[in-house]
Amino acid sequence: MLTRALALFVFASSFVCAAPDTEIPNMTAPPKAGPVQLFPEESLKPGMKGVAWTVFTGDKPEPIPVEIIGVWKSAWGPKQDIIVAKLTGKASRTNVAGGMSGSPVYIDGKLVGAIALRLSVFSPDAICGITPIKLMLDINNFDKTRPAEPRTPDRIKIAGKTASLNLPDNLLSRVVAAGASASLSDKIPMMTPIATPVTFSGFSDSALQEFAPVFQQLGMMAVQGGAAGSLNSSVPAKDWRSSMQPGESIAAVLVSGDMTMTGAGTVTYNDGKHVLAFGHPMFNLGPVDMPIAKEQILTTLASSYQPTKMGNAEEVVGALKQDRHSGILAQLGATANMIPVTLHVRSFNSDDSVRKSQDFHFNVFVQQKWTPYLMMATLFNAVSNLNDFSEDATYRMNGELDLAGHEKVQISTMQAAAGLPVPTPMLLAGWWGDKFNRLFLNPVKMPDVTAVNATVDLLPERRIAQIESAWIADNHVDAGTEVPVKVFLRPYRGERIQREVNVKIPAGLPRGEHEILFSDAATLDKFQTIAASLNRFVDIPQTVAMLNHERSNNHLYVSIVDSEPTVYSDEKILPNLPPSILNVMQSGRDNSHQIVSSPQSTLEQASIPLNVVVDGKCTLKVYVK
Repeated sequence: MLTRALALFVFASSFVCAAPDTEIPNMTAPPKAGPVQLFPEESLKPGMKGVAWTVFTGDKPEPIPVEIIGVWKSAWGPKQDIIVAKLTGKASRTNVAGGMSGSPVYIDGKLVGAIALRLSVFSPDAICGITPIKLMLDINNFDKTRPAEPRTPDRIKIAGKTASLNLPDNLLSRVVAAGASASLSDKIPMMTPIATPVTFSGFSDSALQEFAPVFQQLGMMAVQGGAAGSLNSSVPAKDWRSSMQPGESIAAVLVSGDMTMTGAGTVTYNDGKHVLAFGHPMFNLGPVDMPIAKEQILTTLASSYQPTKMGNAEEVVGALKQDRHSGILAQLGATANMIPVTLHVRSFNSDDSVRKSQDFHFNVFVQQKWTPYLMMATLFNAVSNLNDFSEDATYRMNGELDLAGHEKVQISTMQAAAGLPVPTPMLLAGWWGDKFNRLFLNPVKMPDVTAVNATVDLLPERRIAQIESAWIADNHVDAGTEVPVKVFLRPYRGERIQREVNVKIPAGLPRGEHEILFSDAATLDKFQTIAASLNRFVDIPQTVAMLNHERSNNHLYVSIVDSEPTVYSDEKILPNLPPSILNVMQSGRDNSHQIVSSPQSTLEQASIPLNVVVDGKCTLKVYVK
């Protein structure tokens, strides 16, 4: 924290303090990692000159002249000021660009803070907001506490309400006097956090169109870019000790490998082990574990509307540990946990021979709300890259999720166009994301997913079949016997599908009328799905069991319907329950653990695999003699 005029700061116990007689660095050369003196905020005066450091091209920081306009009191909150300044030099052409967040600002060789905000859009001058270094030092005081306003995909509707800050009247005249357009006075100008460029590498145009808007609504800028081949692991590179000098670019890694997704900013301070950057939050997630990597800037796109740096993320050098209101904190040399994913994507000819195939290997950032979304985006991208059959294609997916300490989650589905205004690959991606959503949002414990391995097959026809009818030669049957039954399905174009199955009539089935149910998976899973949605405390073993108990939608299920009720509770199914026991269960349940009952029980007798998406149901009446 700051002391008097020439005070040095201490960043918890891990940061090293410089001696009082430490030589002030010559700011004609880029700053280096290590202790630095702080410029006291109370000594700032309008018109003071300073220098900021950021990368415009390559990996070497360049100086930007800075002129202080004034201090915006309590802009971030109580006793949390923002320093307003004007940038000149190269920044006069580029404006305050995405990726400059965290660029360190010095006056007389002393660190003032980090460039973090810009003045609205279409400003002819590079007016910026600087987060004071003392606010960034507060980041280390947090540990496991989580901010109330994280930026996650489920919060995009409210993000716009907190993304901008009104410029106070006492600074408006100074901003205009510094060279900004006088038309700013026609409406209230806004200071907004500099948009973090989120670079997508290896993503198709269709994937960007589908998933980039979420980042944009969260105040980020989605851009196409690249990544070095070394960005395929979260293990730090050997030269991590000499990386991340102040003013250099930093990339937070959400996805790495054959496809990458990174958020870019600039390093504000480096003590040799810890790094401060951005000067504003990335996602405001609080405690976090995400790889950080070096970044090579290709160019800085000049624009009065959306200037941004374009770069390639390179090798990992550490892990992001805190994502807070006033910046991010990373630890060099640390390894962040990521989920390794392998996707095998194959396209088939009409004769069921493989036309071509491609394997994707990548790693996904672990966070309860971002992981499901990133899994959706990467799957959609992998599938759309090999989409040979447009909207008439059918997608068949099989695979498994490995969880530490638990049994594997088996996955199997088929998705085909069904008249919905949603692309079929997005239906598949949504189904895939839901599996991770249910695992990661359980309120008991975060799952440890150690590996994901899946195969997606692209079949050249729309393979959907509606259950149409069933036929039995004689509907008077004996309990304990097997009777042959024919069932008919109507596909999307083509000849009617016929299957014959032997249905076992249970030995204890009472005399009288009964029903044989021919159905899809959703019909049988309906009540258990409702029961799971009502219960708030479902732990990982229960979630895994429920996911593995779910039936596949490319099977035809044959069941005997009984008049006794069935109770569904989480992953448990209790068929043929006597009414007395059901009454006891209903009276003894608590609000956090509810049960769902069905007036009938379905005794599953057969499961017929079909290479189509099965939809609908029908029943056949039989009489037990």
